Order: sequence, then structure tokens, then C-alpha cells
Amino acid sequence: SPLCCVSLQEVGPTMVGDEHSDPSLMSFLGATKRNMLGNHFWEYYVNDAPRIVLNKLESCGYRVVSMTGVGQTLVWCLHKE
Repeated sequence: SPLCCVSLQEVGPTMVGDEHSDPSLMSFLGATKRNMLGNHFWEYYVNDAPRIVLNKLESCGYRVVSMTGVGQTLVWCLHKE
């Protein structure tokens, strides 16, 4: 099952899911659900730096399959077999 993490900076916050994400995984990551003004969707985020989030996800069996950056936004795509 694929998962994407997005960070606007290298230090956090890190977006870790959307309104359809696995609640137990979001709880494990310590994520908070929010709705930003003007958006018609909810997202989960943590204040942790991406490296902390990626380490936690690795401990759950997720592996990074790609990473890209656009401006100050970094995106990691992970997969769990």
C-alpha cells in the first residue's frame, strides 16, 4: 500500500496523510488531523522532521521508493509489501 510524506521544509512540519489514511498508522506517527482554510479536504501532519517520520515508517515495514523536490517542498513516496 503506497504512502506519501510531504514536507515544506527539511525540519517539519511533515504532512503524512489525507482524510482516508489509516487511523492507526496516523496515531502511531502522532499525527494531528486538520483542515486548512480554503481546502475542501482534511490532512494529517506531525511537527517532526521528515527523517523522524521516515524512521518510524521504516520500523513499520515501509520503504522509500522515490523522492523529489519542488521549490521548498520535498515529497517521499513509500511502499509497504
